[in-house]
Amino acid sequence: MKADVLLGLQWGDEGKGKVVDVLTSNYDVIARFQGGPNAGHSLEFNNIKHVLHTIPSGVFHKGTINIIGNGVVIDPIIFAEEIDALSKMGVDLLSTLKISKKAHLILPSHRELDAASEAAKGKSKIGSTLKGIGPTYMDKTGRNGLRVGDIIRADFKECYNTLKNKHKDILRQYNYNSNIEQHEEAWFKGIEAMKKFELIDSEVTINQLLDKKKRLLAEGAQGSMLDIDFGSYPFVTSSTTVCAGACIGLGIAPNRIGEVFGIFKAYCTRVGAGPFPTEQENSTGEAMRKIGFEFGATTGRPRRCGWLDLVALKYAIMLNGVTSLIMMKADVLDTFDTIKVAIAYKINGKT
Repeated sequence: MKADVLLGLQWGDEGKGKVVDVLTSNYDVIARFQGGPNAGHSLEFNNIKHVLHTIPSGVFHKGTINIIGNGVVIDPIIFAEEIDALSKMGVDLLSTLKISKKAHLILPSHRELDAASEAAKGKSKIGSTLKGIGPTYMDKTGRNGLRVGDIIRADFKECYNTLKNKHKDILRQYNYNSNIEQHEEAWFKGIEAMKKFELIDSEVTINQLLDKKKRLLAEGAQGSMLDIDFGSYPFVTSSTTVCAGACIGLGIAPNRIGEVFGIFKAYCTRVGAGPFPTEQENSTGEAMRKIGFEFGATTGRPRRCGWLDLVALKYAIMLNGVTSLIMMKADVLDTFDTIKVAIAYKINGKT
């Protein structure tokens, strides 16, 4: 059995969570493969809006296995808040949610480093969500990070303090006033909450599930144009958001990828800084924002809005090997007399 992949083809916020929820009835397993609580996948049931940051969007379907893969970074505080909110709704996660031992942990000091780094950039800010995602991935590649599997170690607290003190040294270089300790009680409560779940070698579990003919959907976060390598660098996220990221973030071979569902909006939006060729900083953009309610699910920030960029879309389709396109929010453009799309770029007079 092959794993299908669902991901965004723009700068995120394409409506992935809603589509995952619709498709979940066709799958036995939903697995998140990258990103962290900078993601905000919105679902609405009975006029109640739910925003999932870390937990896969298949949790509202009974019997579906949900896996947080090794490519994801987890903030125990936000994780515990999500679990608590879902439990109050009667969602039983203990029997359906599994967490990779190799997923990295976001420390309170990672969030402080994120804020200090962004403040130091001044006018060159990238528009970080300040959730500590970037510093956590930096520790991962720098081989300093703490992983979910470490929480059951007898010396976990010692390991935590060692990394925290490294971060404090860096924060002193930024001359940044921080109070890491005020978040530690909630953070360690989140760690205890995580211990209640099944911690797995996700790459083994996922391949075994595929071998048993279980249908798996890999759920991406952010969008292809925010990919660390192929996005609008340096105004990108810290992980591999394209289809190849599903192999890395779940431990599956490229030949086990099946369908690739690429989601895009009938127009474009972007949160934070960075290039946006079709942006409409005018009444058109304001109308798109108002009608489409374009405000960040995680940050609440108003999204920049503009016409559909076919050049970028074709690029993302190429990178991901998309087999099916899903267009969202076409109805937002109902009131526009004229709908425009970008078909080429002109740079220094050259098309």
